[in-house]
Amino acid sequence: MNVQEQIKDYINSQPQPKRSDMQELHQAILKVMPACKLWFLDGKDSNGKTVSNPNIGYGSRNIKYADGTIKEFYQIGLSANKMGISVYILGIKDKTYLTKTFGKKLGKAGVTGYCIRFKMLKEINIDVLEEAIRYGVKASGVAE
Repeated sequence: MNVQEQIKDYINSQPQPKRSDMQELHQAILKVMPACKLWFLDGKDSNGKTVSNPNIGYGSRNIKYADGTIKEFYQIGLSANKMGISVYILGIKDKTYLTKTFGKKLGKAGVTGYCIRFKMLKEINIDVLEEAIRYGVKASGVAE
């Protein structure tokens, strides 16, 4: 199964209205990053143990670890969770930027250094979310 099929199956496995929200967010992120690399992480480690919620990833960036190793990973992530939906914006050096810049404008969302979490899409301003995603892609220094 290819990445697009995995993403489609993952979105379709969500209950409504989360399924519709995830589909709309997927399309919105693709609008912001039309030529990006797509990822799907099933949330399992190399032993098959579940260690996180599944994630859809968009774009590509390199993460440099303390030991000097480098790993390719996505720039933007999308994941369903028990409480709603999380959008991950990776590669922003200033961990207060998302909260300070977009927190109040987003609507009913929790914002951390790299994650925007909300219950339902209708409770947030999707234009502000897209603006935050565009910022994250630009700030990571990697073209989509």
